[in-house]
Amino acid sequence: MSGDSSTHVNPWIVTIAVMLATFMEVLDTTVVNVSVPHMAGNLGASVDEGTWVVTSYLVSNAIILPMAGWLATRFGRRRMLMACVAGFTLSSLLCGMASRLDWLIFFRVLQGLSGGGLQPLSQSVLLETFPPKKHGTAMAAFGFGIIFAPIIGPTLGGWITDNYTWRWIFYINLPVGILSLLMISQFVIDPHYLRKRSYGVDVWGIGFLALGFGMLQMVLDKGQEKDWFGSNQIRLWAALCVIGLVGMVIRELTAKSPIVDLRVLKDRTFAAGTLLMTMLGFVLYASLMLLPIYLQTLLNYPAFQSGLALSPRGIGALIMTPISGQLTNRLDPRKLLLIGILTGGFTMFQFSHLNLNAGYWDIFWPQIIQGAAMAFLFVPLMTTSMSGIRKEQMGNATSIYNLMRNIGGSFGIAMMTTFLARRQQVHQNQLISHVTPMDVRTQMIFRGLQGWFHLHAPMSAYDAAHKSWGAIYLMVQQQAAMLSFVEAFWVMGVIFWLMAPLLLLLRNARDLHPHTPTGPKPAMSQPRTRKAPRTAEREPELVSALD
Repeated sequence: MSGDSSTHVNPWIVTIAVMLATFMEVLDTTVVNVSVPHMAGNLGASVDEGTWVVTSYLVSNAIILPMAGWLATRFGRRRMLMACVAGFTLSSLLCGMASRLDWLIFFRVLQGLSGGGLQPLSQSVLLETFPPKKHGTAMAAFGFGIIFAPIIGPTLGGWITDNYTWRWIFYINLPVGILSLLMISQFVIDPHYLRKRSYGVDVWGIGFLALGFGMLQMVLDKGQEKDWFGSNQIRLWAALCVIGLVGMVIRELTAKSPIVDLRVLKDRTFAAGTLLMTMLGFVLYASLMLLPIYLQTLLNYPAFQSGLALSPRGIGALIMTPISGQLTNRLDPRKLLLIGILTGGFTMFQFSHLNLNAGYWDIFWPQIIQGAAMAFLFVPLMTTSMSGIRKEQMGNATSIYNLMRNIGGSFGIAMMTTFLARRQQVHQNQLISHVTPMDVRTQMIFRGLQGWFHLHAPMSAYDAAHKSWGAIYLMVQQQAAMLSFVEAFWVMGVIFWLMAPLLLLLRNARDLHPHTPTGPKPAMSQPRTRKAPRTAEREPELVSALD
């Protein structure tokens, strides 16, 4: 395929080709979680051992994500994208066929390694396929998969597991992956400036990267379970993480051909946008974790019903994502970001008013609004963050950007899980101090419960009294848990609003492409002299310097 043939390909066909497998890869980060007990039981393992099915995927995913840009430059982006889709599809088949837990974990590592490059590669392809003035539309298509997939993951996983078996969670990837592979082979090409190049392999960079991000994901995923730094294992992992990350930064800033070119962070808008996306990943993934726990443990929702209760967020995102893309093409994206931040923070504060008597509609409308807010955040932020990046650096930049979103999500889940557990202990100690035989209200509740148990169950007065104190203690635990959820949602609302000052560091994405061609052919398809593309590539930097 020649470069000119790209002008005859509808950009939406390219979008479907790259987003099919990417959607499934993002979906797999959450769809497996609800099925871990079923997998463990079926394979003769404990639930704790089964959680390694999730951890192994996240660790391998975190290692490969920042390397995606370098791999695309070395082997060719189209070739790398096809290899990722093929590897993800094949490893999905192997996961579904696994007969032992250790084999399943091994295949999940392969699935994470092969699928980890799909997000940054797909994002860079879309930014190349659509002209700069349509980048809002491109990022709306990408943002749909990134926002919607984690939301429907738990519901879809629960439904498949209940109606079929956990193996079909992996088997459903097969037709999607095959279709995506065929479409990519036909419709996706490498641009003229991104052909296969031969570079030296930065072995030290790869080693430090794998050590740093691998150990970081292990610490975040297992920290609460092992009591954080009270565990020698966590302390060892944390020390290795620091060694790896510090070594990676030093190595990548001095290497001639770095695996991850950190110099791209010198672009102020990209650096600020990456920080904002990290914080956004924190609150998005943390809230996706908190709400189902609240529904299942305090309101007694079944797992599948709690997943369905999250669907309004997906509805809000589904409706507003294309609208957000069109508005991003026409308006200053920073204004849309401010609306999204203020609205998203408001919905978190709405959740902080929930109680043990909350009904379905109490969580329905805040989620609808929050889904719309996410659309107003993801799409403009991705468009603005990438607006000043040179095309040769796009793959590297999208790798860093997607990595930090995932790392932010891992931090959010780990920190808010710990926050819930610790604050519940604090509130339980505070509440239990008021539950004494000398307290009048406690005596009234105790006598009422004792009379009810004695009347409705064939038990002695002593057994009724024992049962009544147990019921009172359960009430204390529920109230303590509810107070911890209230505080957690309030904290996330504050984090949302703390993002607003960072908008001052962003430049207007529309101002960074003042001379974007408007003809029927993209600039990349026109014959140029050797000097012309270099001038065009430097133009955003000159504009940024004058801003």
